[in-house]
Amino acid sequence: MTSIGDIAAIRFPLPPPGSVTPPDLYFDACEQAERLRTEEAEHLEAASEGLEADPLLLALEDARARKAAADAEIRRLLAYGREFHGPRPYRLDSLAQASGMTISGIRTAYGIREIQEVEHAIHREPNRRTTKSPTKEAPDH
Repeated sequence: MTSIGDIAAIRFPLPPPGSVTPPDLYFDACEQAERLRTEEAEHLEAASEGLEADPLLLALEDARARKAAADAEIRRLLAYGREFHGPRPYRLDSLAQASGMTISGIRTAYGIREIQEVEHAIHREPNRRTTKSPTKEAPDH
């Protein structure tokens, strides 16, 4: 039997003493973690009962979905930094360090889809014309 309270505590750990800045906000941070734990436990309980599913498996599926969303956000941010940021793109080494990727990983991390998603989100076209950028179709005459 999986304890829903244990899963919520793993998902929202209490901050270690001395880890909160400024230190006088430590108890507020603990209260926030406790509130999040309570909300997560209620959510997991309702979801597991409604779906007749194991709460641990539901928590793992949720974590996987959050990871996929974070990876997609990183790809869009990389596309922005390389394709949309002023006349000069961010340097590959800076983006690699900030994202935890290699320089070669940055080059292949995003594609046309991410460029189009950024274009849609910020309502402007890329500043750069690269092989990754979608090309405009020439009108037929």
